[in-house]
Amino acid sequence: MVPDQDADRRETLLHSAYDAATVRALERPLLDDGVPLMRMAAGAVAEIAARLLDDEGIDLSEARVVVLAGAGDNGGDGVYAAARLAEAGASVTAVAVGRSLHESAFAAMVRAGGKVLVLDPRAQIPGCASDFSAGEAGERFETALSIISRAHVLIDAMTGIGVEGGLRGIPAAIASSMGLDGAVPERPAAPEYERTRRFPMVVAVDAPSGVGVDDGALPGAYIPADATVTFGAMKPCAMMPPACYVQGRLTLVDFGFDVDDAEPAVEMVDDETAGELVRLPRLTDSKYSRGVVGLVTGSARYPGAAVLTVKGASRANVGMVRYLGPQRAQDMVLAARPEAVLGKGHVQSWVVGSGVPGADDDPDGDDIQRETIGRLLRHYDAGEPDAPNGVEPENDAYDMPPIVVDAGALDLLPNRVPPQVLITPHAAELARLLQRLGEDVDVDDVLAEPWRCARRAHALTGATVLLKGAVTILVGEEDGEERTILSGAAPAWLSTAGAGDVLAGMLGALLAQNAPDTPHTDTSTVEIAAVGAYLHGLAAELAADSEQRGWSAPAVYGQHHAEPAPTPGHPIIASDIVAAIPRVFEEVIQ
Repeated sequence: MVPDQDADRRETLLHSAYDAATVRALERPLLDDGVPLMRMAAGAVAEIAARLLDDEGIDLSEARVVVLAGAGDNGGDGVYAAARLAEAGASVTAVAVGRSLHESAFAAMVRAGGKVLVLDPRAQIPGCASDFSAGEAGERFETALSIISRAHVLIDAMTGIGVEGGLRGIPAAIASSMGLDGAVPERPAAPEYERTRRFPMVVAVDAPSGVGVDDGALPGAYIPADATVTFGAMKPCAMMPPACYVQGRLTLVDFGFDVDDAEPAVEMVDDETAGELVRLPRLTDSKYSRGVVGLVTGSARYPGAAVLTVKGASRANVGMVRYLGPQRAQDMVLAARPEAVLGKGHVQSWVVGSGVPGADDDPDGDDIQRETIGRLLRHYDAGEPDAPNGVEPENDAYDMPPIVVDAGALDLLPNRVPPQVLITPHAAELARLLQRLGEDVDVDDVLAEPWRCARRAHALTGATVLLKGAVTILVGEEDGEERTILSGAAPAWLSTAGAGDVLAGMLGALLAQNAPDTPHTDTSTVEIAAVGAYLHGLAAELAADSEQRGWSAPAVYGQHHAEPAPTPGHPIIASDIVAAIPRVFEEVIQ
């Protein structure tokens, strides 16, 4: 493979995730050719574990290592890694959580002086006791927990990517005793800033046990990792919240998969994608051809949202911003942005709802902004709510310009809309929308299974869905097929009042500037929206002087070099994000 092609393939691996079935298919040709994937995986796990110990000043000769080993190949990876650490002088114990251990890996560990503790009375592991009583099984389980609690490093090799749903049996009991049950750990966004190191340090083999490998959910008990070593290609859990928040530092072992014809389950936006969708000004441009955004945002009660959406849009590379709203908001908009134009006129995108009261806040229905938005959204009614995605009804909904529907406008959304309608809920707003559509969900369900809920909202409404979070999830339609893109550029400092208003304005700007020469049928709304979320996150990163992100690309094993801990940054307000937007555009177009 020529260098450029290899670099492109590597970049794809760093920003794409593939479901477990696809990964197995990708590794099959290598296994058939006799490539020693297990030994390669084990070597990487052992090195990462040794590196963690070294970072804490613990010599391998003094280290206590425990491997939780399942019966499959994942358990084999972990046991081989433990054997290597035992050969280097570590005290190693394998806790067998299933009925067998990988035969050659087990033999290698025994030769290296490692010990084995069997927990399942029905296990058939050569040289190890079995058929013990229930009482002894309980004692062994307590012994295992005691050994784990005293370990410096725990290698989690219980399940790998082959288990669907929550953990069961002994693995579930171990995870419940030492891990968490469906909740994200209450840790700082940048783990490096915790005051004390907690032992044992957990190294997950391919994926932490208990996470939803293909959907990123946390369906039950699981073991959060300090480091995860994943093999061949990333799986959705390495990118998708909430599971991506419990991976720790991620390392990818590149097996050389041929991914040219493989379809990723999810993709993460990067600088290259963002730069391609930023429309550079042409010599022949006017303010109209560069894109015009219309905003129906803010209200008499929340006029500041009008200012923030206008500021966000005007800084994000468009030629003109039109604003419609009550007098007080108009006055504030003109004071902040005298170049804004008031009143109706031709636009290439709309932004509606930011700072507009929802139905609960406007029981009499007399808010002028809600009335205006309601009339506008009726033009986007695609008719039959049960029409499948990709089927366009015979009305003008698909001919309307793209529209960002935020905050107070979400409850005005028609039952079925075309994909150029972009909705931008946070978790609570998405839960309310799904409830209105007849789904039995609450905000905790959305937080636990955000991808499933975002996909469900897209399926029910036809809209492109942008679900806000530390990792923002976008689900939409491209060429008649569902597509999911993620953006994880934002630091945790972004969770501040008004930041969503700035995002809405930026999204409107990105949609408008792509409209003059790139119809939404050619460049999907979901991709444009993902770039908008990414640029918004980068602006917050610059404003906060923070290197902490919701998601960071994995290190590639074998290319490791020491990196300083990311700077935590400082608090920001929404106006700081606006001020940083031009610098972000400068960065991605270079």
